[in-house]
Amino acid sequence: MSTAVEDRNSRRLAWCVAHVLRHAPDHIALDLLGRLDWPTRKYLCRDEWLPASAVTLLLRHGSEADRHFIARNPRVVGRPLPGLPGPARYARRRTPPELLPVLRAELGRDPADGALTTGELIGLLRRHGIRRPRVALDVLRLPYVLDPREAAAEHERQPLPAGAVEALLLVAELPDDTVRALLATPAAVRDGRSWHRPAVRAVRMGRLTHEELVACVAPARHTLLLGHLPPGPGLRWTLPEQAGMRTAVTRALNRLGDDPRLWSELLRHAPGFAGPLPDLVAAVVAGSLPGPQGPADPAAPTAPAARPEHDGALARAVRHLAPTAAEPVTGGVERELALASLAVPMETVQEDIRWVRDCLDRSLLTGADVVRHKLPACWALDEDHWLGDVDHPDRHDRPEAVLAARAEADRLFALALGEDPDAWWRVARTLPDFAGTLPHLLLRVTDGDSVSTRP
Repeated sequence: MSTAVEDRNSRRLAWCVAHVLRHAPDHIALDLLGRLDWPTRKYLCRDEWLPASAVTLLLRHGSEADRHFIARNPRVVGRPLPGLPGPARYARRRTPPELLPVLRAELGRDPADGALTTGELIGLLRRHGIRRPRVALDVLRLPYVLDPREAAAEHERQPLPAGAVEALLLVAELPDDTVRALLATPAAVRDGRSWHRPAVRAVRMGRLTHEELVACVAPARHTLLLGHLPPGPGLRWTLPEQAGMRTAVTRALNRLGDDPRLWSELLRHAPGFAGPLPDLVAAVVAGSLPGPQGPADPAAPTAPAARPEHDGALARAVRHLAPTAAEPVTGGVERELALASLAVPMETVQEDIRWVRDCLDRSLLTGADVVRHKLPACWALDEDHWLGDVDHPDRHDRPEAVLAARAEADRLFALALGEDPDAWWRVARTLPDFAGTLPHLLLRVTDGDSVSTRP
């Protein structure tokens, strides 16, 4: 039976591991999850800041106990859990009676005479899944027999509309390879207004992690746009999901470095490139794409069919994802005092939050400054300790500060730890008791001088 001290240590370690998992690649995250003891793993599954990709990995590779505790985590929104979007939620849905005559006319027979074949089902989904998935979900309440391979082949021949793909993700219980196939469309297909919904739904349902989404979504321009998807009505990224997607996209773009020529080539070829983003980045780095006057591949589309406004959106997305030169420091003495104040916690957390928010509003600090200079490092990684929380699904009302802080933490972790799972584990184990800044912690750990008191 654990003591109160052991229980507290397990809670704190789980809290810190949840923050480290935000910035870890999938294979590193799996390694970290495998190193946790049972009490810490239990508290991690109940942690309110458990990232979406970590939830997916735990549901896929974890035990029944992991799924038990995640299912009772009120902060895990939209995952395939009881009562949330997925087959269990839509099993009670019934096809509206007024839709049956329409389907009967389109099929040429009564749907009650027998289960729909894959061809009949795909035909109905093409006609009724053009906008949102509601009508497509009504169609899927009819008895049907769906061959996943045939559905993937039909999608490859002529892409299904976004509403139909989203409905299939919600209720059809497709295998993983079919899910990935449905998220790829030809580059020359015109983008609809809801093109992004299946990708967002796949992550929110726990079918894919952000890293897996980057690897399978095609064309590449869709992945770049998902990395900087502006807020809007309908199904969009939450702020933590947007930060996770930007982390995964940035990781895929790391091979471009800070070479402006490569980034220019990326932006020039992205609209018409048919493959996923990692393939585009590899081709740009290798220089295997045709030049401005070079002959184009006859099998490739000559021009993208995206709506005109997507050209500007793609340029904005690449601009946000590309590394930028350091801006000249302004603010003078006030900025120096604001940076120094991050190392001196105030009497109450609320007072500290008010001060940091005021500095952010006056442009004396950025989210990146907080991650680099705030003490201790575990507070710098937790926006609640310097930005506070508001009554909003995203919890924070300064999204730019949150995204800047996450991006800077991503950069620091990648630069210091790379692909070494042992180094990532030493950081997670050291973080709860470390009193210095995050850069100081990473330096101490990578130098082999961990200050952790944990075994």
